[in-house]
Amino acid sequence: MGRKTLDQIDMAGKVVLTRVDINVPVQDGVVTDDSRIQRIVPTVRDILAAGGKPVLMAHFGRPKGQVVPQMSLAVVVPALEKALGVPVRFAADCIGPEAKKAVAALTPGEVLLLENTRFHEGETANDGAFAAALAALGDVYVNDAFSASHRAHASTEAIARLLPSAAGRLMEAELSALESALGKPRRPVAALVGGAKVSTKLELLGNLVTRVDHLIIGGGMANTFLAAKGIGIGKSLAEHEMTDTAAAIIDKAGAAGCALHLPVDIVVAREFAANAPHEVLAAEDCPPDAMILDAGPRTVEAIGAVFETSRTLIWNGPLGAFEIAPFDAATNAAAGKAASLTREGKLISIAGGGDTVAALNKAGVAADFTYISTAGGAFLEWMEGKTLPGVAALG
Repeated sequence: MGRKTLDQIDMAGKVVLTRVDINVPVQDGVVTDDSRIQRIVPTVRDILAAGGKPVLMAHFGRPKGQVVPQMSLAVVVPALEKALGVPVRFAADCIGPEAKKAVAALTPGEVLLLENTRFHEGETANDGAFAAALAALGDVYVNDAFSASHRAHASTEAIARLLPSAAGRLMEAELSALESALGKPRRPVAALVGGAKVSTKLELLGNLVTRVDHLIIGGGMANTFLAAKGIGIGKSLAEHEMTDTAAAIIDKAGAAGCALHLPVDIVVAREFAANAPHEVLAAEDCPPDAMILDAGPRTVEAIGAVFETSRTLIWNGPLGAFEIAPFDAATNAAAGKAASLTREGKLISIAGGGDTVAALNKAGVAADFTYISTAGGAFLEWMEGKTLPGVAALG
């Protein structure tokens, strides 16, 4: 059974329980970044336009089944109203009399936000009774929280089996982008995977080498791969206990016909600090007292050449210590190349993961990528080839 979208369900006059991810940063009672709120706007507006009554369900922080006033979703109501341009009511609970009363009072053109679902233990336990109490509030269920769908929680998994269900616009866009990256991609496919640790991305790397034509490895994890090849890396960040695993991935890539790309030149420094004295050396020439903090210009040129011959790019993680100059140079240059090819219509570029989004924003090219996922863990688990419970429950 295929997943339904908003266009395939009747919402007129119906209460539409809508799972969203608005777990946004807050400081001094004010939302400091409303990006996640902005991304749910198309779904909520389409529900309203179809005559539905949107009732938003969401989590906020990790209250672990307890009512924690500092983690109340009431704080996001002003930002929601500003983004949606309609009145947003708030219910002091997500189930029971308070919630039922708030739903009954909802009038056409208004939105209702329910209190933090994680104030109840039944949420993270995927408890059937809790899911049934949520489902009792509405007529239709819409999941627009791809970023929360890698966990089998009551508001993402169990409830989808109790009501007519559909994917929201953001969920639809995420799944479409990921399908185009690994499901039925335009080939050749290149994947750039960076970041600090091989250990956190083992399953991702293992899956990608059998699915892509080129795997580019950067960041701290590239140091582990260099060490696995017997190359000295000085005092660089690396997981020396993972060198056997890195060597196995190199062998697996070779067996799968995947070209694995490591830095051919490096930027080294003696201290991790902005504008620290640094030099560019061949990858095998790192001094014993130095740290590799970025890929060098020849590596960036080689990465650009891979991008030129590819039709699809998956990007996860930076190539170096992108937070500080000048060790952001390789990430910025490679991102700029990918963005340019995307603008020219030569490349489908899909990126995701926390550091990735930050790095592409810092490089000023995020808007030029085909699609950027803010889903973090869910994005990685999909790329690892795992089934996401909240997605599977939609059919």
